[in-house]
Amino acid sequence: MAERSTAAVDVADNSGDDPLTAKADTAATDGVAEDQKTAEKTAEATESKAVERQSGEQPPITAPELHSGHKLARRYRLEECVTRLDGFSSWRAVDEKLRRAVGVHLLPADHPRARSVLAAARSSALLGDPRFVQVLDAVEENDLVYVVHEWLPDSTELTALLAAGPLEPHDAYQLVSQVSQAMAAAHREGLAHLRLTPSAVLRSSTGQYRIRGLAVNAALRGITAERPQRTDTEAIGALLYAALTQRWPYENDAHGLSGLPKDVGLLPPDQVRAGVHRGLAEIAMRALANDGATASRQEPPCTTPDELAKAVAAMPRVKPPEPEFTAPPEYQHTTYQQGTYGRPQPRPVVTQPVVVPPAPLESRTGRALKWAVSALLIAALGLGSWQIADRLLAPEPKDETPIVHPSADDKPAPSKPIAISSAQDFDPPPGGNGSEYPESVANAYDGDVSTFWHTKNYTTAQFGNLKSGVGVVLDLGSAQKVGSVDLSLVGRTSVEIRTAPADASSAPSKAEGFTTQASKTGSDMKLKLIKPVTTRYVLVWLTELPLTDGEFRGQLTEVKVMS
Repeated sequence: MAERSTAAVDVADNSGDDPLTAKADTAATDGVAEDQKTAEKTAEATESKAVERQSGEQPPITAPELHSGHKLARRYRLEECVTRLDGFSSWRAVDEKLRRAVGVHLLPADHPRARSVLAAARSSALLGDPRFVQVLDAVEENDLVYVVHEWLPDSTELTALLAAGPLEPHDAYQLVSQVSQAMAAAHREGLAHLRLTPSAVLRSSTGQYRIRGLAVNAALRGITAERPQRTDTEAIGALLYAALTQRWPYENDAHGLSGLPKDVGLLPPDQVRAGVHRGLAEIAMRALANDGATASRQEPPCTTPDELAKAVAAMPRVKPPEPEFTAPPEYQHTTYQQGTYGRPQPRPVVTQPVVVPPAPLESRTGRALKWAVSALLIAALGLGSWQIADRLLAPEPKDETPIVHPSADDKPAPSKPIAISSAQDFDPPPGGNGSEYPESVANAYDGDVSTFWHTKNYTTAQFGNLKSGVGVVLDLGSAQKVGSVDLSLVGRTSVEIRTAPADASSAPSKAEGFTTQASKTGSDMKLKLIKPVTTRYVLVWLTELPLTDGEFRGQLTEVKVMS
């Protein structure tokens, strides 16, 4: 059995709920008498089901009895069951067609929640936001309903991170910032999570947070909410509270964390643990449902993920910790500094006489070599003296070339950064629909390399052969002289720098309206224009995307325009 990954798509976390146990029926194995017993049992079962329907009771649901090695759609091979709960099961599987690990949720087609699970999975798949674990397939086949989603073996659950201790303020800031922005984008599309626990949040090796189980985890358990935005906002507040204090902000223990003392209410984070970042503690209290109370009792509560994301963006940015200083190795004192200079040093005792070889040039061959070298030196000195005399006696040529001394005005001006007034995503027709996550464009020039603007996911590096590229248009506020552009991207990406005409009062609506000035492929690079160009609008045009987590997408972490 393969070792279970820390990033398994495990929906078994019930916050204290006990999973239901699947019951197996006993098969009859004896002749006609057993056939009669079977017929009697069938009649009794039919009568029992009728009574249950009349009384409104539902029979217990058992998860499909499948085993490792079973294949779905002749493609997905089940490897390990990670959850068996309430009539459904979750598996780690292998997509044999694409040769990658995937996660699979399975439940009977007649399960009362099968239709809602299919609808939730298909809605989540249409979102296509890389900040969420992607749904890859949702199928009803052979009396089974199964949902296939990404499996991220290089990511770590927030549950495991909190088990090691509270997060650093910078990590907690990134957590609440990224999760609140992602959930705000999901709610704008009408999708809610409703089960946003520490096991639903993953941190990748690059420090990016991703959310799994959007809409699907709640549908599998039949969870609903009258105010879904408030429910998800409170859940984000609980995640931040746990990240700051390593305590769950309620009385009951949950997710491997101890709860708060009973009958004292919701304590501010700085009363639970010393040294908590004050601004983040305030954000956590504003997000949690506590009758409007906050840490300072001055700011209004946040009731939607969008309000929470704006509150986080308004607070001062939390910087990462400074690298720890490593002392250099201890200096090795010399013999003089150690005070032993001039003292007689012990010498090894010579037990045998040392035979000293003759000098190299005292032999016959050595004497011949010495005469040959002397003759060559005399010849070289004579030749050199003749050349020197010839130069001294020759007339000096007149140099009529005027000497031009460079002035201070001829020196090139030093390169300086140009302020970016605003920016917008650029996804023109044909092929484009005019939108490539405009809400995250500001992350591309905010001075923080941990945030980024990203494209949608595509099936190929060339945008699924749907378009020639996508990008970001930078507005410099007025026409400026641009000499180069510095870019920082995630993964090896092909980029072109294009500029609008100098007299353009607005950005062109098509890529052809811009002029290509430089192109390059890489991740961190400086694109120097052929010659400085005066323009107001600069287009960062992505023409080929890197492969990230099994999907092709571009991620621009930082851009600087230089004069």
